[in-house]
Amino acid sequence: MFGQRGDIDVETLLKIVLVLLLVVLILEVVGAFVNAIVGVGSGIITLILVILIILYLLGEI
Repeated sequence: MFGQRGDIDVETLLKIVLVLLLVVLILEVVGAFVNAIVGVGSGIITLILVILIILYLLGEI
């Protein structure tokens, strides 16, 4: 076990690093997409609540 230290090829290490980098980038994109959807959704919910309050105050509901 101790005699095999550093036995990994440079190409293998490069592949591992590139795969990990790809995973991080995919997670960043998915996180940005989810934040965009939540941001739009909360804006629409707020707009609907404001419209309902205005309609209630005007006596339309």
